[in-house]
Amino acid sequence: MTEQIDWQLARDSFWPILSGGLTGTIPLTLVSFAIGLVIALFVALLRLSPNVVLAGIGTAYVSVIRGTPLLVQLFIVFYGLPNLGVVVDPWPSAIIAFSLNVGGYAAEIVRAAILSVPRGQWEAGYTIGMSTARTLRRIVLPQATRVSVPPLSNTFISLVKDTSLASTILVTEQFRKAQEIAASNTDQFMLLYVEAALIYWMFCTVLATAQGAIEKRLDRYVAH
Repeated sequence: MTEQIDWQLARDSFWPILSGGLTGTIPLTLVSFAIGLVIALFVALLRLSPNVVLAGIGTAYVSVIRGTPLLVQLFIVFYGLPNLGVVVDPWPSAIIAFSLNVGGYAAEIVRAAILSVPRGQWEAGYTIGMSTARTLRRIVLPQATRVSVPPLSNTFISLVKDTSLASTILVTEQFRKAQEIAASNTDQFMLLYVEAALIYWMFCTVLATAQGAIEKRLDRYVAH
């Protein structure tokens, strides 16, 4: 016999699950993405380096990250490192794994954005006496940033959903909260997991709206 939907449970569980998102999912996403962007810029510059060894290191990193599942990366950090004598708590493990993953994917976005800046911009910087590093920082990166915003925003939104995997290494975030409530209400799995899915959708919808506003604002500074 099909169980009836427990609407009282739906109301009672909404805030705990939402709270798990606000105090777990969102902070985990923000910290991991920020660190991942730093890694991405570093790896992108390695990939663009004329030094074959450095370029090879960057390429290898991107290949490994993009060629292995995020869940496996999480397990290597949390369950694998202790075999080497390195024990990392759940939260830092999740941040390490997510940051490295974002770094691998975002590195290609950043690299492509830098390459999209016309070579003449570099030459203009050199003409007025700027070094390569200063030209990159003052002229190239600001232009590359505008190009990279849409794909990086999509990466950020995807990361919000991917953080649900952190529940597998005991991180208390949104999906983990839903699992904990479902464990005591085994006849309401569908209700609780659909509720969690709707909250993820709500977060992503807000972020997508913000992304559109940012892109529209940046578009004002692009010549057509």
